[in-house]
Amino acid sequence: MSCPMRSIDSAQDGEQLGEEAGMLYAEYLMLDKILGAQRLLGEEYHAPVHDEHLFIITHQAYELWFKQIIWELDSIRNVFSEILEESQTLEILRRLNRVVLILKVLVDQVMILETMTPLDFMEFRNYLRPASGFQSLQFRLLENKLGVRQENRVKYNKNYAKVFGNDEEAMKQLDVSENEPSLTDLVQGWLERTPGLEMEGFDFWGKYEKAVEILFKEDEERANNEKTEALRRYRLNDLAKRKEIYESIFKSEIHEALVSRGERRFSHRALQGAIMITFYRDEPRFSQPHQILTLLMDIDSLITKWRYNHMLMVQRMIGATQLGTGGSSGYQYLRSTLSDRYKVFVDLFNLSTFLIPRSYIPPLDDNMKNHLCYWGPIRKNEQEVDERKTNGDAEVQKNVNGQIR
Repeated sequence: MSCPMRSIDSAQDGEQLGEEAGMLYAEYLMLDKILGAQRLLGEEYHAPVHDEHLFIITHQAYELWFKQIIWELDSIRNVFSEILEESQTLEILRRLNRVVLILKVLVDQVMILETMTPLDFMEFRNYLRPASGFQSLQFRLLENKLGVRQENRVKYNKNYAKVFGNDEEAMKQLDVSENEPSLTDLVQGWLERTPGLEMEGFDFWGKYEKAVEILFKEDEERANNEKTEALRRYRLNDLAKRKEIYESIFKSEIHEALVSRGERRFSHRALQGAIMITFYRDEPRFSQPHQILTLLMDIDSLITKWRYNHMLMVQRMIGATQLGTGGSSGYQYLRSTLSDRYKVFVDLFNLSTFLIPRSYIPPLDDNMKNHLCYWGPIRKNEQEVDERKTNGDAEVQKNVNGQIR
């Protein structure tokens, strides 16, 4: 019987592969270009600063991760633009989760840069002018592809021509990213096609509105039964405010007014779809869509956290009143980007405002359950079903017509 350890040792003594076997590690990764891409201006001015190397490496790492996020976003947007099948939904989940994990790395990466003291930064800061993070083309493309609208940007951040006007290729990329459908646009269209919103079918919205009316009526009765006058007035005032809030979603004209003011992003129909998915997330066919909505909120949250960490780092390094190297107000400008105007999925964060107790959620009827057995998971339109009907797909036709009980 052979010695087990001998086989392990022999496996470790394999021959080294030469160039004839293919490309080597350094060649494949083009490490000569990457590792040689750090230009230390301090050395050029014969005044080397140790932490300048950290500053450059950190920002280059950011740009590489931005490139990967854009790569993932482009692929996700491409899938959303087609009819979604269940297998594609799983792929979207994997890629969105990858973006979330990358953003977590970017948030934590700020801490590495903070190991540099303000005095260390001051030694080479003047070398940077007029370079600025505002000039990151990839971050602007990332924002546009997610759905940050031009009108929602703060004043300093609106005019790309000031920064990229002399770069024809950059301006072309920015123009394309602003005019093509963003991830927000595509998610909105996807939500608008949520099955069960049709009035002639399950009519979720109609049932939901009735459930809210019943809930409010019961709350009003309980409030009026309060023995203490002050408590009764408090409960009735609270109920009146809640009714006013719910009117903003049940009356489409109020919702559209909020959209026009920039307080909401999604169309009325898309908001309905998001609420329905949230209520029925335990249903197998709504589970993956609900996970998608959760990951989209995670992306918004993490970008906001990154902005916040970046703002605090800038305040630590240059204070609250010094101008940024690119001419912005520095800390004050970064602080202004933390508002909801930069959250592209702000409507998803506010869905909890319109939740009702589980016992009031309208139960799915048999027709809707059978419809969900076919749906996979949100169809782009009804054309595919119509084609299958025409082709004599009796099983599908039974499902769609609600004949299978």
